[in-house]
Amino acid sequence: MTDITTPYLGMMLRSPIVVSASPLSEKVDNIRRMEDSGAGAVVLYSLFEEQIRQEREAMHHYMLYGTESFAEALSYFPEPEVYHAGTEDYLKLIQDAKKAVDIPVIASLNGAHPGSWEKFARRIESAGADALELNVYTIPSDLLMSGAAVEQNIIEIVREVKAAIKLPVAVKLSPFFSNMANMAYQLDLAGADALVLFNRFYQPDIDLETLEVVPNLLLSTPQALRLPLTWIALLYGRIRPQLAATSGVHTANDVVKLMMVGAQVTMMASSLLRSGIDHIRLVESGMRKWMNEHEYESVAQMRGSLSQLNAPDPSAFERAQYIRSLKSYQPKE
Repeated sequence: MTDITTPYLGMMLRSPIVVSASPLSEKVDNIRRMEDSGAGAVVLYSLFEEQIRQEREAMHHYMLYGTESFAEALSYFPEPEVYHAGTEDYLKLIQDAKKAVDIPVIASLNGAHPGSWEKFARRIESAGADALELNVYTIPSDLLMSGAAVEQNIIEIVREVKAAIKLPVAVKLSPFFSNMANMAYQLDLAGADALVLFNRFYQPDIDLETLEVVPNLLLSTPQALRLPLTWIALLYGRIRPQLAATSGVHTANDVVKLMMVGAQVTMMASSLLRSGIDHIRLVESGMRKWMNEHEYESVAQMRGSLSQLNAPDPSAFERAQYIRSLKSYQPKE
């Protein structure tokens, strides 16, 4: 029997197939189905920085409304720290999911600014989450803000959260840095326990009938796999944080490729939204079949065997492959 267990964020997962943050995890029944289908862990849907901030501001407003009329009123009320509505529902989901399943439940916070995360990260820890994934999604548009300042913001977020909680922390990133390798190294120094590569960059569209800018979410395709595959191969063995692959993971072959270059886990969402949660079974079965046919006894035996450190041709992951790709393409005559 092939051993597909894998360590991730201080936990031993039954499988490297992890369900990434998506609407599928909004219901405990779905999370049970994920476990039954063979998922190694589930990352809950993301709670957004904006939700936390808006709810705190609303509570602050209603608690202090009219207090200026009384001399002692402002000192009477404590600084409000009550989270309600969406945030309270999120904490309850963590608690309910932990009671319902045995696989690890990883919470997800999505934001872009330091100083917005720590208090709620502590609430997440208290609710019983096994780990926390920080989904740092930002689109810098300030003409006066340097790339170094953008990177420093992300590093500060990680430092603040790591200082606030004892949970393992994974950082989900976009690939848009001038030097992704250095950014990974800086996050290593900041204390990140894992890097999740990569966040997808969602772009809006234009509705030509209403002449409005509208959201346009497109699910990933297998072609998106190449970017995380390349960077995991380059980073494997060079930094302390574990490496998780996300975006473009659709089939058993995708999982195998990512294990080969050094991924600790592979995260799926788009393929499950298209094919259903039971698709996890098909992927695991295909992975086991490939391992048996190629005489691999465990995922650990596969991991990193084709990373840049261990590949027969390390240059295949750098500029050399760019030149070879362009020269190898033959247009139709």
